[in-house]
Order: sequence, then C-alpha cells, then structure tokens
Amino acid sequence: MSDKLRVMLTTEGTYPFHQGGVSTWCDILVHNLKEVDYVVYSVIMNPYVTQKFTLPEEAALIKVPLWGTEEPSEHLTTPFSQVYMSKKRTTDKVVRDKFIPLFTELIDELLSVEKNSCRLGMTLVELYKYFQEYEYKKSFKSQLTWNAYKEKALEFASKAENKLENPSVNSLIQSMGWIYRFLNILNTPLPKVHVTHSAAAAFCGIPCVVAKIKDGTPYMLTEHGVYLREQYLSLVQRKYSSYLSTFLIRMIHSVVNLNYAYADQVSPVCDYNTRWERKFGVKPENIRVIYNGVDKNVFSPLTSQGKNSYPTVVTIARVDPVKDMLTLLRAAAIVKAKIPEVRFIVYGSVSVPSYYDECLALKNELNLGENFVFAGHTSDMPAAYRSGDVVVLSSISEAFPYSVVEAMMCGKPVVATDVGGIKEALGDTGIVVSPRQPQELADAVTNLLGDAGLRTTLGEEARQRALNYFTIGKVLEHHLKSYITLGVKVNKARSTVGSTRKQKLYLERGLALMGLGFYNEAAAQFTNAANAAPNSPGVPAILALKADIYSMMGQKEKASGEIEKAELLEKINNARYSA
Repeated sequence: MSDKLRVMLTTEGTYPFHQGGVSTWCDILVHNLKEVDYVVYSVIMNPYVTQKFTLPEEAALIKVPLWGTEEPSEHLTTPFSQVYMSKKRTTDKVVRDKFIPLFTELIDELLSVEKNSCRLGMTLVELYKYFQEYEYKKSFKSQLTWNAYKEKALEFASKAENKLENPSVNSLIQSMGWIYRFLNILNTPLPKVHVTHSAAAAFCGIPCVVAKIKDGTPYMLTEHGVYLREQYLSLVQRKYSSYLSTFLIRMIHSVVNLNYAYADQVSPVCDYNTRWERKFGVKPENIRVIYNGVDKNVFSPLTSQGKNSYPTVVTIARVDPVKDMLTLLRAAAIVKAKIPEVRFIVYGSVSVPSYYDECLALKNELNLGENFVFAGHTSDMPAAYRSGDVVVLSSISEAFPYSVVEAMMCGKPVVATDVGGIKEALGDTGIVVSPRQPQELADAVTNLLGDAGLRTTLGEEARQRALNYFTIGKVLEHHLKSYITLGVKVNKARSTVGSTRKQKLYLERGLALMGLGFYNEAAAQFTNAANAAPNSPGVPAILALKADIYSMMGQKEKASGEIEKAELLEKINNARYSA
C-alpha cells in the first residue's frame, strides 16, 4: 500500500480524452508530482471517445460517461448480481418513500432563483447514498418520478416571482433527461483519497463535494476559465426554448455555487478570475492563484535560428469564434497593405466548421491568398512558435492561455488582446491591444515586424519573465504545497487521534460539520476532541483544524492563538517522544 498522498483529480470533457490547455495542465501534474498517487475521475460525453493521454502506471482512471449508454451502471465494475439485486430492491414504495423526497428537494434547488448550496450539498450526498443501495435507472424512469417533476415544474412556472416560462411537454422531457444524465455522477462510487481536486467549478466538482460532506475530505478547486461565464456565452449560441434556457443556466448556477461553497481552496490560474469568485462569495483567504507553467527545456529559443524568407506572424489557436479569427483576418489585410510579403499562419484544429467556412469566405473577400494560411493541427508546438517573427492571439475571451506563456518561453514577442489573464502573463514584455479592433492589432504587428531590435528585446524579456514565474517547477511546487496543507492536517488528525473512542467521535463530528459550513459547531466539536484526551499526539492537528475554522470565520486572533498552542504542543510531543 503506497504511503504517498492520494489525490482524486476530477475533469469534465478534457483529460485524458481531449487535447487542450486544461489537459496539458493535468498531464503535467499527474506525470511529474511523484509524491502523489492520482485517481483521475473523468466525466466524458460518451464511452467511445479515444484516450489521448497515457497515465502513469500508478495512476487509476474512473470514466463516467453521461451519454451513449443504455444502462447507467455500464461504466461501473459492479458485479451483475449486485446490479440485479439493486433493481429488485427498487420498488414503487422505495421510490415513493425514499427517492421522491430527495428528488423534489433537488428540483426545488435547481429551479430556484436564490441558491442554497448547503441544502443542495446535503441532498446530493443523500442521493449518492441512496444509489449505493437502489438502482439509478429504475428510480429515475419511474412514473412516480416523472409525475413529481412535472408537478414541481408547473408549480414553479405558475408563480410570477420565479420568472419561469410554462414548459411544454418536450421541454419537460429534455430537462428531465439532463438531470438523469448529469447526475449519473452520483451513481459512481467514490475512492478513498486524502484530497480531492476538481479542474473546474462544474459537474466534475460534485464528487469532490460529496467526499467533502460525507468523509470530510479536503477539496481543492482549480479554475482555468470562469465556468459560469463560459456557459452564459455558450447558451447564446443554442436555440433552446425559454424554459430550457432558464432551467439549464439555473442548474449550472446551482452547481457553480456548490463548488465555491465547499472548496477549501480555490486556485484560479490568474488573478483576473478572482473577481468572479469573490462575487460569488468565495472568501479571499480561500483563494490562491497558481499560474500555469510550461517546460522551459521543450519551449526554448533556437540559438542558431535563421531569418525567415518573409515576415511571419504565427497564431496557435483552434478555429473557434472565441479566438476571433475574423479580426485576425482583417488585421492581416491591413498589415499586407504595408508589408505585401507578410505571412500569417494559424496552427490549430477546426472546432466550429461553420465558423471556419465564414473565415474562408472573409479570406477570399479580403484577397489574402497565400498571405494567410490555416495550417491545421501541429504536433510540434515549439517549432511552430519558433517559425514566427511575432506570435499573435486575437481572442475575445481567455483565462490564462498556454499559447502566450509558451510563446514567451520560446523567446518570442507577443501581441495579444487584453482579455482574461493575458496582461498578467505578458507584463511589460509584450503588446496588449483591445479585442475586436483589427486596426489596433495590425498597427502593433506592423511596428514589431519593422523593428528587429524591439522584437529581440521583447523576446528576451518575455523568456526571462516566463522563467521567473511560469515554469513547471513552480506549478508542481505550489500544487504539492496545497495538497499537503489541505490533506495533512485532516489526515494527520485522523491517524494520530485514537487515544479514546470519544476523541475520535468528536473529531469525525467536527469534520462533518466543517464540511457542511457549520463552523461554530465544528469548532466546539474539535474543542471536545482535544479535551477528551489532552495528552494525545493528535491534539496539535486538531487545534490546527480549529485555527482553519477561525480563519474562515475571519477571527484572525483566535486563529493565531490556536496555531501557537498547536506549535507549542507539537514541540512538547517531539521532546517527549525523542527522550
């Protein structure tokens, strides 16, 4: 049995089945943090997606497909006999008496304008426990469940203050289908780990919340983008009915709030994102920015790079509306008017075919020809960056893009739009322009292409800034410290407490209350645990947990007092056991 920290890393539509910045970040952690054994819990659209990343031998993988299965238990290793018996146990009486009360609590929370994360968290935990004994599909597909949902939805729609359109039968069926699919997460048994870590404040955070409430497992949340904002932007592109649009965004809002409420540490990849987290009630002391990092040996400048035969501008980005290739095309036309031999090369796959068609039409309209090339996906990213005299990113929305940091590490001057954390990444080593302003973008590119000295200076400064702030070593260091800080106190308390049964009971009660956000009650239980066996080696860890609670409540003096007592007792214990 490994004595390393065990961390459950949860993902949604990314690692290890899809390429992208989030997956790159996950792969860096899983392969390089040798002090940690990872369990990757991957929420995927269907079971047929191809795995793009290979996990280390010691890492485990749990796949949770939301669509593409006939039976919700297909992805589980549960023996058939156990599944069969759970079906047999799931009678109409069980559904009516045990499932429907929890289900209606869930629907209340999902449809409500005002969110109650504590209620939602408790409901999800009770549903998780229910599905460990009773069958998921039979519970959801029951006529009793359908009647309960229809009644609750119509009741909400009938009250003007709920601002909910009266749903059609089709809208009811589709929204019920979303609930059934997304909550298959609760049908998946959770592994025992020291810390849980979600890659987004999304549905993949639900298992982390369940583990936090049920077992007191510390929860770390990383935000690469702002999930709620991204979903709002995405919803604009969909042509759902008013009821479905409202239902979906309220469900997502519930899940986002849930993640923020229960995460012990929220780590956005840039300071820019913290304003959203603070807006949704995350305490400043629970927010710790951890920037993305890249391999300085892989993404490095070429010492003997020859001069390009023509001025070259490189963009590394998928062809997607959020990357605003239309503005890049218009800027290219302006640059071409001054530098006829210029080449713009975009490396990246097409994620929205209709948008790509629009880009090609504009390219033809602007008569760009060979001056603008969509080169598709490249497997040699460093070479792509090195091929450019200037690297450009024209996005209208970003978090802390790898493409900017990778270009900086390659010693390339960067022109990028002022969105997300781009300005934080570049500092004074690149040029930041307004989004959707082709003239401004073109002017910055033209100036750099015409000044080799400035390109060299900015490239060297960018490389140095990346070495100072955005290396893999720093990413690993900050994550390991976070895991230890979150996991060691709780697990040390559990492993060292045991002098009396009463002390252990008080500790578990305190952890459960802490997970629910009942901080005063949790502090009282930790006090009881310490007093039950004041000479036990676990008391310093208990006091450290108590200090965390006071810190979360904003009572800094009390927190400092508990830390001082914990440190003093730790010294006394060390002296006692070394004597």
